[in-house]
Amino acid sequence: MANYKAFRQSGHIPTLFAAFLYFDFSFAVWVLNGAMGPFISEQFHLTQGQTGLMVSIPTLAGAFMRFPLGVLAQYIGRKNAAIVEMSAIIIALLYGFLFVKNYHDVLAMGVLLGIAGASFGVALSLGAGWFPRQYKGLAMGIAGAGNSGTAVAALLAPRLAQHFGWQHVYGFAALFMLLPLCVMIFLAQEPPDMEHQKLAEHLSCLWEKDGWAFNFIYIITFGGFLGLATFLPSFYFRQFHVSKIEAGSLTVLATLTGSVTRVLGGWLADCFGGIATLTAVFLIAIAGLCGLMTSPTLVITTLLFMLCFAALGAGNGATFQLVPLRWPATTAVAGSMIGEIGALGGSILPNLLGQSKQQTGSYAIGFTVYTALALLVLIMMRLVARRWTCTWVGAGGRALATEDSERTASNALTYQ
Repeated sequence: MANYKAFRQSGHIPTLFAAFLYFDFSFAVWVLNGAMGPFISEQFHLTQGQTGLMVSIPTLAGAFMRFPLGVLAQYIGRKNAAIVEMSAIIIALLYGFLFVKNYHDVLAMGVLLGIAGASFGVALSLGAGWFPRQYKGLAMGIAGAGNSGTAVAALLAPRLAQHFGWQHVYGFAALFMLLPLCVMIFLAQEPPDMEHQKLAEHLSCLWEKDGWAFNFIYIITFGGFLGLATFLPSFYFRQFHVSKIEAGSLTVLATLTGSVTRVLGGWLADCFGGIATLTAVFLIAIAGLCGLMTSPTLVITTLLFMLCFAALGAGNGATFQLVPLRWPATTAVAGSMIGEIGALGGSILPNLLGQSKQQTGSYAIGFTVYTALALLVLIMMRLVARRWTCTWVGAGGRALATEDSERTASNALTYQ
């Protein structure tokens, strides 16, 4: 592994820690409705399709909020943007605690939970902003491991809901959010790596070829991770008739695997290249999804989900080893845009699986469609990666040497 002492001395560890906590707690809030899905669906007698819609609304809302927050961070600073967002999350959670009473309120609350989903690009850019190019993948992997918030939510939310009622979980979450807010205020420092550019320059990544290639990659890696994480409690509860607490515990087992491997994916991408790492994890994820089509036993299903989450988590880390190499001056904006589209992809799986079960009595068609999509994106990535290794990144997706990296931005623009 990369020399830990050199890594630690090359950046600002308190800011990286603050970014991790910010993303971790925000992610936990973002997936609260998914974690409490069995309780909510049972109380309101929801169909599989209604459950899929309920858990996907926070995903959609958060996706649409990511890019605006990334742009805002370019003007007020990433630390200030994080503080503003966490304050808004606390207000939204208090609203949920006081006023959410029926299914339509839950859907509306899903939009507010989307505020927490906007944290991605800002958190990763803030955490990695102090670190040099050769450690970007590892730093972003550590900050991005905050998607372990899915495991936190799946572990705590069902237990709190069991004892106090699911509406009260929003109140507890508001209280917990004070911790990352205070850490951000007192420990984090704004990194010096950001160039202030015009809005049109920030938005240019929206129509660049590379931007959309990364979007499709992240629809599979992060969209798959998020979609499965939000739907798994309801999946286990309906498919295997386990208790709500057991469904949460099984979800923790799977999602935590993906959170840990996000760091590993970033490190592997630093060592062997993001393109090579993404190729491997796509193949592993596709194999796991193929296994899930056969409706295996509870134990085998859980092992396959762990395999899928491990691959998708590593893929998330590998993707964001490449992003700061491609957009070194506007990582927060580009990362937010890619994160936004990837999060939109997180709504695909819950709806696919919910409708598949409701219409056919099986989840197989949902898994089949997503597997085919993953295979198409892998082929696309291998084709466009040929250009990347000729312009802005080295063999396999490794960072170029320092003297070569100065030409990265201009080289990348030559084929846009």
